[in-house]
Amino acid sequence: MTLSDIQCCVIIPTYNNRNTLRRVIDGVLHYASGQEVIVVNDGSTDDTMQILAGYGVKIRVLDNLVNKGKGFSLRKAFAEAIRLGFENAITIDSDGQHLPSDIPLFIEAAIQNPGALLMGSRNMAQEGVPGKSSFGNKFSNFWFKVETGLTLPDTQTGFRLYPLGPLKKMSLFTTKFETEIEVIVKMAWKDVPIVPINIQVIYDKNERVTHFRPFRDFTRISILNTWLVTLTLVYYLPKRLFRYIKKKGLWKIIRDEALKPGETNVSKAKSIGFGFFMGIVPIWGFQLMVGIPLSMYFRMNKVLFLTAAHISIPPAIPFIIYASYKFGGLFYRNGAQITSADNLTLESINVNFVQYVFGGTLLAVAAGIAGFIASFLLLAMLRPKR
Repeated sequence: MTLSDIQCCVIIPTYNNRNTLRRVIDGVLHYASGQEVIVVNDGSTDDTMQILAGYGVKIRVLDNLVNKGKGFSLRKAFAEAIRLGFENAITIDSDGQHLPSDIPLFIEAAIQNPGALLMGSRNMAQEGVPGKSSFGNKFSNFWFKVETGLTLPDTQTGFRLYPLGPLKKMSLFTTKFETEIEVIVKMAWKDVPIVPINIQVIYDKNERVTHFRPFRDFTRISILNTWLVTLTLVYYLPKRLFRYIKKKGLWKIIRDEALKPGETNVSKAKSIGFGFFMGIVPIWGFQLMVGIPLSMYFRMNKVLFLTAAHISIPPAIPFIIYASYKFGGLFYRNGAQITSADNLTLESINVNFVQYVFGGTLLAVAAGIAGFIASFLLLAMLRPKR
């Protein structure tokens, strides 16, 4: 099995990696079997140009006159690979941390999983892995799960096999390190299968040169994740839920989640109580944006949480707001100034804002506690004993 069997080329983006570049290219050429090796020189200022020139026609070189960023280089190489008619493209970093000898693993997995995105999975717990790399990977893994519902062991790996078909119709707007996150999230949204593959990794502090700028690049990644999470909550999460509900049926899903083993009654009741709390707490427009990541972080039952959080469906919202005012009036010295739900106007809301926020928060806490107690007692009666 060779790269030609899966119509695959290899892409190597590089920027000032003179210490390791030649070793990476030589290793890739050994496994390329005559397929294209596309190297993108991202405006390097060391002797990268001379190193690449020494390979002649063995490699295809794309040059950025100035440093544009890894994402820009990858997008440029993807466009070239698509133009050349390839169906897949393997990307490998030029800093020497990945071993070209793992390319056959990608070929075998691609044959077994046609059309899948293959992610090289590094052992981030091994000796020598920088602490900031391990933290950054965990951070990225968490937000990837929030945005897609999928769990991957390594979302920051630079050793991947991309199916090029989905990329032809994909709009990408990032140009730096965050592009690799944008691509895999959008592929997941397009239902492209994503398969992790265990690979080797080497961190040699004497050779490896990283161009990741912690503050700037972490900020870029955070901005991207904010945008992706917003899109997830507004469109892609409802889309996944509706598709799942249509397939299984809403009440069957809720019943199965409530009765299935593997979670304690306390854990399920916490999910329901937290859902009531987030559905009422007065942060309208951000309730799910805040609640979903927290429910995932604390490993709650997402179906039960979302079901309970929908206590604030549109017909119930005026009554929740009115109850928040009245509840706040019990503790706020000015007392309630709204006598019925019919009196809710922009002016009355403005005058009583403090009372509303105070009362809404207390009402959310009370509803959460009540929901926890009621659901725990109900589950204790309905769930079969162990």
